[in-house]
Amino acid sequence: MLYHLLYPLHTSFSGFNVFRYITLRTIGGAVTAFIIMLLLGPIFIRTMRHFQIGQVVRDDGPATHLAKQGVPTMGGLLILAAITVGTVLWARLDNPLVWLSLFVTLFYGCIGSIDDLKKITKKSSAGLSARGKLILQIAGASVVGLFIYIHPGFDGHLSLPFLKNFRPDLGVFYVVFAVIVIVGASNAVNLTDGLDGLAAGPTIVTTAVYLMFSYLAGNMVLSDYLQLPYVAGSGELAIFCGTIFGACLGFLWFNAFPAQMFMGDVGSLALGGALGAIAIIIKQEFLLAIVGGVFVMEAISVILQVGYFKWTKGKRIFLMAPFHHHYEKKGWHESKVVVRFWIVSIILGLLALATLKLR
Repeated sequence: MLYHLLYPLHTSFSGFNVFRYITLRTIGGAVTAFIIMLLLGPIFIRTMRHFQIGQVVRDDGPATHLAKQGVPTMGGLLILAAITVGTVLWARLDNPLVWLSLFVTLFYGCIGSIDDLKKITKKSSAGLSARGKLILQIAGASVVGLFIYIHPGFDGHLSLPFLKNFRPDLGVFYVVFAVIVIVGASNAVNLTDGLDGLAAGPTIVTTAVYLMFSYLAGNMVLSDYLQLPYVAGSGELAIFCGTIFGACLGFLWFNAFPAQMFMGDVGSLALGGALGAIAIIIKQEFLLAIVGGVFVMEAISVILQVGYFKWTKGKRIFLMAPFHHHYEKKGWHESKVVVRFWIVSIILGLLALATLKLR
């Protein structure tokens, strides 16, 4: 919005020329989202406490989690508000990729809010049915896949880190692939959101990496030099990534141990969906498996645990899944688990950035 309002004035006042720079608007979006979180966070927490909208703790979890019962949840609503306001203020509103990313984020946020409200009203950790949630997720992700497929300049080739000459073409099946990536990313972040600050930290790192890749993918010269797929208009997604970065950073202010509020499914499903959509749009799908390795590890731990439990009729690989609970059961303090997962996420983020020169 600010671009459309202020940049045209650069013909009269040269200072307004700065609004054409994506870097400035990315910083503006990040700072805006961060400030919104800091200013509205205390109000949100008081409001949720007043209406007794609090976390419902699962019965079979670690005993230490019982203290989290009743802590204000659905903080993802605040995250979505900060992302939306920051994006609308600082991004170019004539860019369809920006609106596509916002659509996925808000749509998945709606799915999560329905899930959270069911948990709160039932006073149970069981919300939407797995089938119902999956159908809605597939529907939202299909919009992205179909949009990308019919978008001018569509490229069905996959971009694989470290393998510049191997780019298989999926053609129309790229739509199915897009759905798998977005739905998988959404559920992986959702599974990670189990400890104070655990989901927010890796999301910040992952978003920071995709911020850089979005900017490079939208620059024809830089993308060609670095041998990245060029995606016209994707540079504006750096601003969208910036707002996610700022919103999650602000959320972490209140979510750090001991948490004053939780993001709930409304936040985790939306953030995961947003990351998956960005990965699809800028043609860096497999990079998400690297930089988002913590999310992948958490999801795989659940799949292995459930599969092994059914196969062996009662035996387990981990003391508890998702993976972070395994370490809690082994006696690690919650903060130690979170910080060490953050460290792993940062290392993976650096590895993902290293792929820029290893192509």
